[in-house]
Amino acid sequence: MVFSTLDGYPVTKGHTLVIPKRHFLDYFDSTKEEREAIFELLEKQKYKLLKEDPTIQGFNVGINIGEMAGQSIFHLHVHLFPRRKGDIENPRGGVRGIIPSKRNYSK
Repeated sequence: MVFSTLDGYPVTKGHTLVIPKRHFLDYFDSTKEEREAIFELLEKQKYKLLKEDPTIQGFNVGINIGEMAGQSIFHLHVHLFPRRKGDIENPRGGVRGIIPSKRNYSK
């Protein structure tokens, strides 16, 4: 139902894609079973990467939906980004960094 592969243009070492075998455009077109299979494989990949690389200290998971959100391959794929201390100066804000001016915030 799904498979994983290393990204051809990795953002971080170990950057993995989880891809459904059935063709459809985005997350909102997936079935419950496909979503469950995606997240099961993401979890397996997380543990595999942690076993292979003890420098990994966190993860980001991302899905781009639509051209304005940065989707350039119009077949659902989910990114798993291993994160390490020092890979960016200040990781605060995480995925909020898609809009740089919104990355840093205070409560």
